[in-house]
Amino acid sequence: MAELTPLLAIHSVAIIGASKKTGKVGNVLVRNVINSGFTGEIFPVNPTEKEIEGLVCYQGIRDIPKPIDLAVVCVPAPNCPDVMEECGKKGIKLAVVISSYFSEIGPEGLKLEKRLTHICNKYGIRMFGPNCEGILDTLIPINASISPSFPMQGDIGFISQSGAILLSIMDWSKTVGLGFSRVFSLGNKADLCETGLIHYLADDPSTKVILCYLEDVRKGEEFLEAASQASQKKPVIVLKFGASQAGALAASSHTGVVGSDLAYETAFTQAGILRARTMTELFDLAKSFSYQPLPKGDRVAIITNAGGPGIVASDTVENFGLSMARFEKETLDSLRENLPLEANIYNPVDIVFDAKADRYGFALEAVLKDPNVDSVVIIVCPTAAADPENIARTIIGLRDRYPDKPIFAIYMGGLALAEGAKMLTRAKIPSFTFPEPAISSISGMAKYTRRADKQTEGEEISFTDIDSNRVKAIFYDVIRDRRSVLLGSEAAAVATAYGISAVPVKLAITPEEAVAIAETMGYPVILKVASPKILHKTDVRGVSGGLNNATEVHNAFLDVIENVQRYLPNVIPYGIEVNKMMPKGTELIVGMTRDVQFGPLIAFGLGGVYVNLLKDVSFRLAKGITLAEIAAMISETKASTLLRGFRGEKPADIMSLIDMIARAAKLISDFEEISELEINPLFSYPNGYAALDIKITIEL
Repeated sequence: MAELTPLLAIHSVAIIGASKKTGKVGNVLVRNVINSGFTGEIFPVNPTEKEIEGLVCYQGIRDIPKPIDLAVVCVPAPNCPDVMEECGKKGIKLAVVISSYFSEIGPEGLKLEKRLTHICNKYGIRMFGPNCEGILDTLIPINASISPSFPMQGDIGFISQSGAILLSIMDWSKTVGLGFSRVFSLGNKADLCETGLIHYLADDPSTKVILCYLEDVRKGEEFLEAASQASQKKPVIVLKFGASQAGALAASSHTGVVGSDLAYETAFTQAGILRARTMTELFDLAKSFSYQPLPKGDRVAIITNAGGPGIVASDTVENFGLSMARFEKETLDSLRENLPLEANIYNPVDIVFDAKADRYGFALEAVLKDPNVDSVVIIVCPTAAADPENIARTIIGLRDRYPDKPIFAIYMGGLALAEGAKMLTRAKIPSFTFPEPAISSISGMAKYTRRADKQTEGEEISFTDIDSNRVKAIFYDVIRDRRSVLLGSEAAAVATAYGISAVPVKLAITPEEAVAIAETMGYPVILKVASPKILHKTDVRGVSGGLNNATEVHNAFLDVIENVQRYLPNVIPYGIEVNKMMPKGTELIVGMTRDVQFGPLIAFGLGGVYVNLLKDVSFRLAKGITLAEIAAMISETKASTLLRGFRGEKPADIMSLIDMIARAAKLISDFEEISELEINPLFSYPNGYAALDIKITIEL
């Protein structure tokens, strides 16, 4: 967000609600700004004071004789709108509202917050908060927050929706030597939210990695666009909590209940966001991306002075979807010639228990030179011979000589290894106590590398052979009929208008009309009762299949009508639908549900009875989907094994399925009134496919 760049060039700050009393928020803010080393001008504002912390105090904003870049507001909530009005008249364009008791307390607070936001919009003020902890910037530097800890300067940008987590992390970061560029507290997000700040940090040359702690997302589609653009420049790592089922959209189709967390997971994946699952993982990834170069691939080499930890690390590499590097012959020959006879020269390289710094150095340099190695894990166990400080010096020296490959150290112990581990941390080499978090971090980095490569693939899908006007006309008729569920014949017509190969379905009002339709379609056919009030037709014996001639069709029509009248005497069917009966194919499902934040999600997987049994379904956001993403979506399912040809079966026409899913995604993106779409079963063949049963629900 380019508009924030000049705003965050802060040279003067007014603290409105400043206080002389130690411990009061207004005093903490003044002290924090002073103690952060801020070199600009500081103007405390309090009508009852003349001096605070050695600074001249002003009775009101209007009394300050100079322009103000930033206003920090910590007055009682009811007074905030008047204060913001004064800020607007003063020409202030950036504000941080620390004050609480706004929307977080209920309707009255929300009303006050809207009034505050209206004033900001009126004067063009960009606002953090209200109910936030403030902002910290180590480059200016300024601590315009209530955090007593000001972080070390670094290259991590941090956006936090939780004030308590922000305060805790600022305090903790110094103990582990983690540095930040800029830190933003979101609070209630009445104006500035994660989307604009991700835009800003993406273009900030001082920020190498973007971290977010979020409990919800505002303007979901704009957020994804910002994160997607940012992730092509630098890693965006999000720890997302608070995704409860109460906030989810439930799909009534057989695709199951798509909770909001699944929507977030799908959206993050598609936007190239790395999702952390724990606070530990969030900052392990931050440290790894901040300290290390990106690995060029997923091939990991392990060096250890003990067999057990090497085995644990090797298993963990495979568990995280990484690969154990296979060394070239020259590497193996060098290791064989220079390591003890009892050493293992294959990956993991076990340099045995009496290894000192020189042996670690030789083995590390040998694997760093190998072109088949993308990253290295070094394990140091506290054996009698281990010299953790000298080993650390050796690792640091080789990192400087081979700066293009990430190195992760695992010092498996406590006090005996502590100083060596600290040396590595100070040298910006990630150091861990156990293998799992280190290898998890490598996995995250390798995943980002793969995603960065893939994000350049594919363009948005467009078609020239769709008839959106036909769909509009069908929906108009359905709405005029005060229905939300389309009949099968209507749903098939909608699909056909978008180039989806739907099985022919025609509505018949009389037995004679059904026979005429069947004769035109060709036998065999299936008859199904047509009524939006009957969702499960087989339950009322409203389906009759395998009909091969006119007599069977005529009699089946009467039987279906009689069955429905017997089971549901108060339901009057629209008629009977005549469906062309298709040969058996691989049963698939394509479905859709609409998420309140991110819009329509499209689902693909095994259909028919397998949907509930195997739950083999993958998801993507429909808007902006590419053909490459659809192909990946298919490959993620067990269905892909069947489609490639299983046990001698001919492979399916996967390209036609990709085209079909793309058309379905286009349909649900074009028509926001579609609340649910399900094609189940969808038969896939060696040549083409057939959409047998299509359900569409629209919002009235």
